[in-house]
Amino acid sequence: MQRREFLRLLALAAAAGASLRPERSIAQAADELYDVPKFGNVGLLHFTDCHAQLLPVHFREPNVNLGAGDAAGRPPHLVGDALLRQFRIAAGSALAHAYTFLDFERAARRYGKVGGFAHLATLVKRLRADRPGALLLDGGDTWQGSATALWTKGADMIGAQKLLGVDFTTGHWEFTYGAERVKQVVDKELAPIEFLAQNVKTTDFEDPVFKPYALRTVNGVPLAIVGQAFPYTPIANPRHLVPDWTFGIQEPRLQQLVDEVRAKGARIVVLLSHNGMDVDVKLAARVRGIDVILGGHTHDGVPAPTVVGRTLVTNAGSNGKFLAVLDLDARDGRIAGYRYRLLPVFANLLPPDPAMQAYIDRVRAPYAVRLAERIAVTEGLLYRRGNFNGSFDQLILEALMQAKGAEIAFSPGFRWGTTLLPGDAITLEHVMDQTAITYPAVTVNEMTGARIKEILEDVCDNLFNPDPYLQQGGDMVRVGGLTYACEPRAKTGRRISDLRLQGKPLEADKTYRVAGWASVGEGVTGEPVWDVVARHLRERRSIAPVKLNLPRLVGIERDPGIA
Repeated sequence: MQRREFLRLLALAAAAGASLRPERSIAQAADELYDVPKFGNVGLLHFTDCHAQLLPVHFREPNVNLGAGDAAGRPPHLVGDALLRQFRIAAGSALAHAYTFLDFERAARRYGKVGGFAHLATLVKRLRADRPGALLLDGGDTWQGSATALWTKGADMIGAQKLLGVDFTTGHWEFTYGAERVKQVVDKELAPIEFLAQNVKTTDFEDPVFKPYALRTVNGVPLAIVGQAFPYTPIANPRHLVPDWTFGIQEPRLQQLVDEVRAKGARIVVLLSHNGMDVDVKLAARVRGIDVILGGHTHDGVPAPTVVGRTLVTNAGSNGKFLAVLDLDARDGRIAGYRYRLLPVFANLLPPDPAMQAYIDRVRAPYAVRLAERIAVTEGLLYRRGNFNGSFDQLILEALMQAKGAEIAFSPGFRWGTTLLPGDAITLEHVMDQTAITYPAVTVNEMTGARIKEILEDVCDNLFNPDPYLQQGGDMVRVGGLTYACEPRAKTGRRISDLRLQGKPLEADKTYRVAGWASVGEGVTGEPVWDVVARHLRERRSIAPVKLNLPRLVGIERDPGIA
C-alpha cells in the first residue's frame, strides 16, 4: 500500500473521528503519526497479547504497575505522569491516551477505539510497502480472550493471523486449548506461519516439541528468530492440559541455540519472547549474543527499548492496541544503529483493510446475535488492567458472592479484558471478553483464615518477588468481601497483613465460605463463570459506578509505578 493510496483511503474515512491535533484533518493527523521513514536494512514489525480481539476496543492502561527488586521505578513500571516524563510525551495528547490511564474517559471519547485487525492490517501493509522483506512477528496470547476464539478453539484468530501476514509466533494462552489442539494447529493449520518455542520439551526424553528457531535473510542480512513460550504455563494455567510437556526459561539451552545460529551465519539474533519484560531484562544480561528481544506477556506498552548491554529489550502492549516498528542498520555483523516506534493503532485514523474486514464479518456472523445480547448498562468506567482490583473484576466478585452465598470471593489477576465507558451497554461479548477460558467453572470452598492468608501471600510473591525468574503469575488475585494490607517490598510470606471481614480480624483457625473460578485443578466442575456474571448483571440492569476493594498499600510512597 503506497502512501498515495493510503492517503486516499484516509480521506474517505475522514468522518470517522478526531485527529491528533484539533487543527489537523484526519488524513493529516494519520499521516503525521504513521509516516515512519524507513531506516537501515532490516525491518521488524511486532505485536503481542492481542487476546483474540478482532474488533477495535477501548483498553485502559494501569494506574498501578509496581516493580520489584531492581525493576522498581524503571520501565515498564511507570504509570501516568511518570511515564510521560520518562519518554517526553505531551500530556493530553493522543500518545498520552494510548500509553496511560490519564483522563481516560474524556480521552477515549475524543480519540476513539484502538486496535482491530482490519485497522492493524492497513497499518502493516503501509509499513511493509516501505520496508521490503520486513518480518511480522506475533508474540502470542493470540488465540484466547474472546467468545469467538473460545467457541472456535482459536480458528477465527488463526485465519486472521494468516491474512495479516504473520511470519512467526509463539505461545502462552494458546496452550489452554490443550496439547492435542495446539499440535493440530501447528502441524496442519498454521502454515505458512511458523510457531517457534525453544523452551518446550517432552517430559520423558526432553525432545523439542516445536521448532526452536528459524533462519532468514532480509536484504542480504542473515538473521535468526528464536521462540520463547511462556515459561510458567503449567503453573499459571492447568498442568493437565499439557501433561507431557515441560516449559521453563531454559537459559542454558537458549545460550546453546544462540551460539548455534551464530555458527550457522546469523548476524542478527532476535528472541520472540513471551517471558514478560522483567524476565527479558534479566535474561538479556545473562545470555550472550541476543541483539533484540521482542517481548510480551506483561502487556506493557513501552515507548522505547530498554538497552541491556548490546541487547534491545521491548514490550509491545496488548489487545491489538500497538504495532511496534524496529528498523535496524546491520553492518559488519552487528547493529550499527536502530530506530524504534511503538505505534498506537487508532481505529479512527486507519481505514479498515477491506479483505480483513470481510473475513472478520464472515467468521463472526454465526455468533453475531448471541454476542450482541444487551445485558445491562454501565454508569461507570469498567476495566481490569492493574496490579489490584479493577472495576470489572469487582463486578465478577460481587456476582460470585451473591450467586454462591459466599463471604469472600477470589478472581484471577488476568491482564486481558476490554474496557467499557460510562453509558455503554454491557453485552454478552463484553462479559466473555473478561471470562473466556477453557476452565471457567465457579467453585465454592471452605477455607480457614490461615489458608486464605497463605493463598494471598503465594500470589503476591508471584507478582512481587525481587527475582524476575520467580515471578510466575499475572497481577494480584482480585479479592471480594475481605480487606487487607499489602507491603510489596516486604520479604516472602510477610507481605499480607490486617485481613478483615466486615471490619473484624480474620481468624486463622476459623472456616470461611470462599467462591472463585478458573481453578487449575483437574476434574473441577461447576457453572461457567460467564453464566453467573451475566445473570447477576441482568438482574441489576443498570450498573452504578463500582467501589473498588483495594488493599491498603504499605511502603511504596512516591513510587512511579503507582498514581
